Amino acid sequence: MDCRLRSRRSIRCGCLSRGQRLSAGGRPRRRRLPGLDSPPAARQDGDVTALSSPDPVADAARYQRLLLSLLGSDDPAVVQAATPAAVDTIIVDAGSALRVRPAEAEWSVLELIGHLADAELVVGGRYRWTIAHDQPPLLGYDQDLWVAGLRHNADDPRELVGLFRALREANLALWRRATPAQRQRVGMHSERGPESYELQFRLLAGHDRFHLDQMRKTLAAVKP
Repeated sequence: MDCRLRSRRSIRCGCLSRGQRLSAGGRPRRRRLPGLDSPPAARQDGDVTALSSPDPVADAARYQRLLLSLLGSDDPAVVQAATPAAVDTIIVDAGSALRVRPAEAEWSVLELIGHLADAELVVGGRYRWTIAHDQPPLLGYDQDLWVAGLRHNADDPRELVGLFRALREANLALWRRATPAQRQRVGMHSERGPESYELQFRLLAGHDRFHLDQMRKTLAAVKP
């Protein structure tokens, strides 16, 4: 779950991303991207004022703090419940610019929406593994391969948002019926280590805010 407008590989959901190579032992060897040294400043309401991020693997603790800072003291369920409607508004505002990429190596607004749907699908599985299993492994994924391979820029935006909304509603329902003990159960993220269900859920709310802001900045860059 790419933190800069100039790079589509923004905040990753724990994924193997472009620019990485495998070491002899088969583990990803990560190339540090320029400009990812400082997290964006965030107001208490979660406004992103700069698009940069710490590396989510090499600097996992700062990455988590970044997303949590975008959430602030807000209720993560309330934040997440509002996201589908915010996406609907952005789609209307985008008009014919919905599929326009600011540059060759960047995502369009529609691809960013596809990334939100992909992330929701992945975290939904992680939530359920974490609740049902004892410290299960939580695998990362390559978000760039998903967006390209699933051809999100060719998607029908109504169908894509419908998928995102259905997944989000199911995951919010799971959160609301989870007991306090279930929310504290832990999964072992393949890149960031132990994460409780509650932490995963709070991180996703910050992830929403980041990418909604990125969509708006993308539109500002591509609309005449």
